[in-house]
Amino acid sequence: MDNGLWIPLLASSLAAFVTSLGIFVIRKFEKWGLKNSVYFICFAAGVLVSVSFLHIIPKSIVMSPIAPFLLLAGFLSLHLFNRFIAAFVCDRHENPDYNLGVVAMLGIGFHSFIDGFIYSITFTVGLFTGVLAAIGMVLHEFPEGIITYILLARSGFSDRKATVWALLAAALTTPAGTLVSHTFVTSVDVAVLGSLLAVSAGALTYVGATHLLPQAEKQPKSLSLLALSAGILVAVLIVLSKPHG
Repeated sequence: MDNGLWIPLLASSLAAFVTSLGIFVIRKFEKWGLKNSVYFICFAAGVLVSVSFLHIIPKSIVMSPIAPFLLLAGFLSLHLFNRFIAAFVCDRHENPDYNLGVVAMLGIGFHSFIDGFIYSITFTVGLFTGVLAAIGMVLHEFPEGIITYILLARSGFSDRKATVWALLAAALTTPAGTLVSHTFVTSVDVAVLGSLLAVSAGALTYVGATHLLPQAEKQPKSLSLLALSAGILVAVLIVLSKPHG
């Protein structure tokens, strides 16, 4: 089912806007951003992981017989890419703080570009699947913008350069990914689309389980667990509310 380009593009543009909002909030209200970003992270983790297991993974398995293998491939590919980027950049610069900022920028930029693909894939599968994925993805863009800017600023970038590079890497890459991928995604058959959905589910699970969930474990704030639980509850309620048939 093709819901047209404008729906996934609107969702990915909303994600870019939320990322940009996070960047400008941390520039103007640094203390507030640092204090509360963990709650956005934990809530988004709850939504992403729950949505992946309760809806997107089962949906992909129904659509494609090789979905379990591609789910694993999607998960591992992001892990290997992040390790490759870290090793490649860190071996080529003397300042470890600079390395941290550049690695974050490249890694987040790639991740955000792939997010654009995920919007195309999930909304092509169906409006409900796309909305489910988009909820968790959009929510985690706010702290992602904060994190990208902070790491660039602390690695020696000026405020202006940190803002520009954070916007380019973390925000604008998402709608760009949607535009690049949409024509191909909407032209494939159901089995291929299910395979792409499985890869997307692996990527979403990786982001939620390895990037976002650890924040809930590290933070001593009691409300972080509440935010995580709220994200899980919201995802469960949305999935249960889906009309049968």
